[in-house]
Amino acid sequence: MVKLNKIYTRTGDAGTTGLVDGSRLPKHAARMEAIGAVDEANSAIGLAVCALPDSPHAATLTRIQNDLFDLGADLATPGDDFTPSEMMLRIVPAQATWLEAEIDALNEDLAPLTSFILPGGSEAAARVHVARAATRRAERAMTALAAEAPTNPAALAYVNRLSDFLFVLTRAINAAGSGDVLWVPGQNR
Repeated sequence: MVKLNKIYTRTGDAGTTGLVDGSRLPKHAARMEAIGAVDEANSAIGLAVCALPDSPHAATLTRIQNDLFDLGADLATPGDDFTPSEMMLRIVPAQATWLEAEIDALNEDLAPLTSFILPGGSEAAARVHVARAATRRAERAMTALAAEAPTNPAALAYVNRLSDFLFVLTRAINAAGSGDVLWVPGQNR
């Protein structure tokens, strides 16, 4: 269990931050960019949860927020051994598989897409769209990290599947209310 008695440590004042293995990196390093982008996606999901107070989707999103903390810990653990242990938290393939099952369940009741959709509809769906876009940014940061350092393939699959889940969730939220906002190509010609 985590116990934080003091929030500031002053160890990052010189522009570096510590990783799980005790090493330090510049705060602008690709690994830190990926960790920060995952944190931003998690925060955006938290904002979406606030717009879904009586929805079963809130519990699903809260579970995902916990997974994103796991993902941050995974990214903060350099190396090429992605086997989870008591000392090393890693994303595992079952987490992406769970998201796939959630996507399939949500998609069962949705009409097939006949157009691209615009971010919007209800406030809750719009917030989930913001979380989806933040998740896509986290995925870009993670693939940039993967281009220069070993990165857990299960983590990359998870973040890719998460953005898919969030997209389908926006459609499910809008299907229960105001409906999707459809893209009208060339409308302003």
